[in-house]
Amino acid sequence: MMPADTRWVKSSHSFANGKCVEVAASEGLVAVRDSKGKTGPVLLVSGSTWGVLLAAVKRGEAGT
Repeated sequence: MMPADTRWVKSSHSFANGKCVEVAASEGLVAVRDSKGKTGPVLLVSGSTWGVLLAAVKRGEAGT
């Protein structure tokens, strides 16, 4: 469970159709959630794993 004061951020590249995620930093981890499901599940990954994912997206290697 994420603390109530967690600052979630949505990408400026999010789609208007609602297909987007929000991320937040939490104790050395990156939390990821569906922006439509604010009370739904949260995926926690290490900062290094998040970096690998972002690099793959920037190279066009991650699906949408």
